[in-house]
Amino acid sequence: MKKSTNMKEKGKLLSFVPTGEYYFHKGITAYNRKDLKKAKKYLERARELEPLEPIILCQLAIVLTDLGCYQESVDLLVKVLDSLDPNMLECHYFLANNYAHLGSFKEAYQHAKGYLDLEPNGDYIEEVEDLLDLLELDDEEAMELLYEQDELMVKQEEARKLLENGQYHLAIEMLSDVIVDYPEFWSAYNNLALAHFYLGEMEQAGELLKEVLEKNPGNLHALCNLAVFHYYRKEETELAKLVEGLEKVRPMTSEHRFKLGATFALIEHHTKAYGWLKNLQKQGFEGDASFHYWLSKAAYYSGNKQTAEAAWKKVVLESPEKEGQEPWKEPSSFKGFEEHIPSVMKKLSSDQEEERLFALFLMSVSKKREEILKQPKFYDIQSFTVLEKLYLAEILQGNRATQIEPEKKVKRLHETALHLYRHYDTVDSVSAGLFLLWFTIGKNALAEGDALQNPRALAAATELVWLELRSEPTTQKGMAEKYHMSSATVSKYLKVVKQYLL
Repeated sequence: MKKSTNMKEKGKLLSFVPTGEYYFHKGITAYNRKDLKKAKKYLERARELEPLEPIILCQLAIVLTDLGCYQESVDLLVKVLDSLDPNMLECHYFLANNYAHLGSFKEAYQHAKGYLDLEPNGDYIEEVEDLLDLLELDDEEAMELLYEQDELMVKQEEARKLLENGQYHLAIEMLSDVIVDYPEFWSAYNNLALAHFYLGEMEQAGELLKEVLEKNPGNLHALCNLAVFHYYRKEETELAKLVEGLEKVRPMTSEHRFKLGATFALIEHHTKAYGWLKNLQKQGFEGDASFHYWLSKAAYYSGNKQTAEAAWKKVVLESPEKEGQEPWKEPSSFKGFEEHIPSVMKKLSSDQEEERLFALFLMSVSKKREEILKQPKFYDIQSFTVLEKLYLAEILQGNRATQIEPEKKVKRLHETALHLYRHYDTVDSVSAGLFLLWFTIGKNALAEGDALQNPRALAAATELVWLELRSEPTTQKGMAEKYHMSSATVSKYLKVVKQYLL
């Protein structure tokens, strides 16, 4: 009996509870084997178990840098220095390296100099000195040049947001100034070409790309954008010739590989697109919702449906308003932005007032109006502008017998949008541009004291301008017939609308 008991004790299973240190060492082992994806996974687990251990956060930041996730790495390193261990001075070197990759040269310079001052005999002295040499700056001219570079990056980011929000005219205005001040900043040329393209100004877009390729031959972004232009214009011969060249390109950076893969996906060369994008993912490239969108589309149409569904889940996780809009679904399955609550709420959270006004309009015509009004954002009405408050009041109680003049003007702002809405079954990704255009015009007009008289004529003129910007065939006579008015009236209000276009 005794023997039996001893045997049981010897055979007893002991539980093993992994610690942060355990996963940290597994992460280091994976990192030394250059398996960055596993290294990131283990170090993130270590961080979950020991969130206040600066060494874990610092090592995770190093892995993120190697994966090209520079901003995430910066966030961790700043947390280490600000909250956990300000004496972990090597973080200044890692920050300098990340900021240099991000193009934030002022911050890169400051942290590199900070490391030299604080740790004159540190382990990374040579690397820091090499980084400063790479910046090619003297102390006297350093700060002036760095501030100039930062200003450029800020402008570029602002222009990108304008493009994303469909404010193409404002983007054109800003980017046109940038290329005058920085005539060799090719990224600005490419984005300016896209802005013109989105407005249907094909000739200007093409000329800009031609200029880039003449002055900077082989510019991948310009070549990819040109391929997209040929695709949309159905210029099959030109597209085929360009694709033949792009298929031979072997870009080195993750950014260029993503651009190439996304371009192949957009022009429906899905197998080629999937090859580039999936390869990036295997190498640990995280990407954003845009990356996962193109990977999802390319995967689905190249027969890799499991990968497509997994990638789409990440799209929805980062952009909940995209739920139900998988790229392989028929467009008819999308019921319109007005019935898609995440889309309405995203627009309501925009930095641009015209987009927030558009969101309120969508709510006003939605069958889910009551549900939208219950969203937390509507409990923070104090953050609304005066115009937004008046517009919300008009939507909720617009049938009052007496109204003051500002309320009457806002009522006409809404009536114009309703006239536009009656000519469209729903607000989709295309017609959304029309409504955003109107709220831009309407907002500017109200700011100038315009009374917005004759909403129906304003709607006709706005739609005419919108169609012209998209290079779609239209005439003043045709628009007059559509809105039941004279051509002279359309002509009159066309001048009004164009006055407030920018």
